[in-house]
Amino acid sequence: MPFGQLVLGSPGAGKSTYCDGMHQFMGAIGRQCSVINLDPANDQTSYPCALDIRDLVTLEEIMSDDQLGPNGGVLYALEELENNFEWLENGLKELGDDYVLFDCPGQVELYTHHTSLRNIFYKLQKLGYRLVAVHLSDCFCLTQPSLFISTVLLALRAMLQMDLPHINVLTKIDKIASYDPLPFNLDFYTEVQDLSYLMPILDAESPAIRSEKFGALNYAVANLIEQFGLVNFEVLSVENKKSMMHLLRVIDRAGGYVFGSAEGANDTVWQVAMRNESSLIGNVDIQDRWIDNKAEYDERERLEEEEQEKIREAQAQAAMGAGGPVAGIPQLGAAGGSGIKVVRKKK
Repeated sequence: MPFGQLVLGSPGAGKSTYCDGMHQFMGAIGRQCSVINLDPANDQTSYPCALDIRDLVTLEEIMSDDQLGPNGGVLYALEELENNFEWLENGLKELGDDYVLFDCPGQVELYTHHTSLRNIFYKLQKLGYRLVAVHLSDCFCLTQPSLFISTVLLALRAMLQMDLPHINVLTKIDKIASYDPLPFNLDFYTEVQDLSYLMPILDAESPAIRSEKFGALNYAVANLIEQFGLVNFEVLSVENKKSMMHLLRVIDRAGGYVFGSAEGANDTVWQVAMRNESSLIGNVDIQDRWIDNKAEYDERERLEEEEQEKIREAQAQAAMGAGGPVAGIPQLGAAGGSGIKVVRKKK
């Protein structure tokens, strides 16, 4: 039974960077992984693309032939994929039981009310795929109450539309300390606690439109979100191993993933860490880790990585002296180190 992630999110949320980083991380833990590009506008993927929708249809062709704009062209392309699903099905057969990352377009219409993407996911489930929707949002939204409430509403609408196991993620969390101080601790936002506390700050954000009518609307929206009680967030820094490890564990639980045929034959360093609950950051206070004492945590993890690198080099030298590789040491080739460094292409 193959497993996969459906990577959703607004433009600029970091979907392609996430797919690149997760692909490298899965390689480091010995999990066979392939990435499929479902964005017809993405012609410069930073990851090795196992299957690309642009081989079926390109945004440029649609805009030229049908006189559509960029947004309409992307919607048309997904409708084309839905009507030619056999193309995707045949491509997936060649991947076997690989764990698959689906890099989806950034147009929010596709996962809020347009049905093509949802129908494609439904057909994937009919093929036996166990899917988890991973909805990415830039953590910059935390800096303004209006942006945060809009992000929560978007996440809630996507959860209701997709009807799948769903993980909401605040990306680029390593940048949050460089923004203006937040009025509440980070867990207030990740757990989507009582939003009524945000109302005075929301009123102060836009004094020009402050009125009793808009105030009542804000409270109604906050109350709607709380009545559903579905939305919460994980945090992610793609270049941080422990952050990636924690998120992948959460996704595996949501999708019911068990270590199977997609895993490597030998236990690598990161495979052992993935199976060890104590190696995750679930017990770390996220406010302390990413805002209050970020520099201290970064330095501590850097020293830990240097120590682990020395151990790996010593074991590799011992293996070479013994005439063969040592089980448990990932052979990552030119990637070196942990194999999780993200390299962004210059456009």
